[in-house]
Amino acid sequence: MENVLFKISFPAEFHAQTACEAAVRLHPQVCGRLADISRIVITTHESAIRIISKVGPLANPADRDHCLQYMVAVPLAFGDLVAEHYEDSFHAANPVIDELREKMEIVEDARYSREYLEADKRSIANAIEVFFVDGTSTGKIAVEYPIGHRRRRAEGIPVLEQKFLSNLRTRFPEHRSQQIMALCLDKAKLEAMPVNSFMELLTIN
Repeated sequence: MENVLFKISFPAEFHAQTACEAAVRLHPQVCGRLADISRIVITTHESAIRIISKVGPLANPADRDHCLQYMVAVPLAFGDLVAEHYEDSFHAANPVIDELREKMEIVEDARYSREYLEADKRSIANAIEVFFVDGTSTGKIAVEYPIGHRRRRAEGIPVLEQKFLSNLRTRFPEHRSQQIMALCLDKAKLEAMPVNSFMELLTIN
């Protein structure tokens, strides 16, 4: 349980979570200069290269959410990555995504690959640097652990709780959402509650 990874920030394949975060951080520096980008270097680990590095046409949303380059291009250009960004209509309406993908270079960092497998780290590291035609660059932005990793628990738990509450609100009225949330945050009360009573709270009327 201590090593559980929570997918909190992005609806993205886990090997790309830190790359998405790095791209979001870079967005303010590049969003006004997308046409001036000459290349984008993504430094990553072997598993990401093997599993989610893709070039060429992407056939559908499932293809896109398993493409490292796509999952970096969208937040670089738009500042975020949400489920709707994988849809055919969004992709078709934004040719800049594939234009950015064509400028990407994928580079393995041996340390990233090694620490991905080390039991005391289990990092999922990615770094991005954007270069412009005038010779300048953003500098490399590296994120070694996603927010759902055990090494970022203090930062991640409040975000995880907010995600839970936001998802409750998609199914229940506000008072029920707050009731369920308060119960789940009260360990003693939750453990003392009969299972059937808890399940009744989760029943959609």
